[in-house]
Amino acid sequence: MANSSGILLESGTNELEIVGFEMGGNRYGINVIKVNEIIMPLPITPIPHAHFAVEGIIQLRGEVLPVISMEKILGMAPSTNPSDEKYIVTSFNKQTVVFQVHNVTQIHRISWNQIEKPSGIYAAENSQVIGVIKLDEEMLLLLDFEKIIVDINPEAGINVEQVKKLGKRERSDKRILIAEDSPLLRKLLHNTLNEAGYANLDFYENGQEALDYLESLVEEEVDVKKEVQLVITDIEMPQMDGHHFTRRIRENPKLASLPVIIFSSLITDGLKHKGYSVGVDDQVSKPEIAELVLKIDKYIL
Repeated sequence: MANSSGILLESGTNELEIVGFEMGGNRYGINVIKVNEIIMPLPITPIPHAHFAVEGIIQLRGEVLPVISMEKILGMAPSTNPSDEKYIVTSFNKQTVVFQVHNVTQIHRISWNQIEKPSGIYAAENSQVIGVIKLDEEMLLLLDFEKIIVDINPEAGINVEQVKKLGKRERSDKRILIAEDSPLLRKLLHNTLNEAGYANLDFYENGQEALDYLESLVEEEVDVKKEVQLVITDIEMPQMDGHHFTRRIRENPKLASLPVIIFSSLITDGLKHKGYSVGVDDQVSKPEIAELVLKIDKYIL
């Protein structure tokens, strides 16, 4: 179901909409749910000694926002058609950031299973590409905007110090299944949850892999609640997103009682209804790792 602007409204369908944009003749994409609006460039106030990719700040309806040059992030030459340049105003991880791009093309509605994980041959660990989208005769590269922000400002990422402030904690052998496609986030979650006393962690790269495992337990007639005590899932993942993953858990009588927490950069007051409509127990916005730990405590201790 879509509204008049074409933005996908129904949750759990494993579909998404991508705003396509161009940089140096190449095509990229960003999840439309992160996009507030697309505007023409505004006058920029430079900030001395800022990160090389931060062009400066703009004022948009009274709000001061940083502008990040995708040219500099991707190491590209300036646009040959400056009049086509656009600003993509985004909100995620509880912050609003503007990305300057060469041009915005169109919105594509696709399924998460159309997004392939980048091959290790052409995607290094520090790559900004998190997915390859095949669209008829062309391909779009889905970029990791959260990583771009954390590379610019490391304090915007998950911080183990937040967990240390919770004080000394007892170790727990409760098993937690985590669906998270980002290698960086998997590593950070491993380290911070271990610090919080949760060492029995089982990571999967997307919702499909995690669901396959849970369903295999059902097929083997294993008591799932004795094997897994909690599920944590991201929303944006190739193959199967977190909303569809949660819906599939709730639709299976042998899995339905598993507690599920969504941990995502897309958790806002305006979007939480999507998670609750598919049956999630709780939702925490990245990078609020201390809040996530307290929610884990609530459901399995």
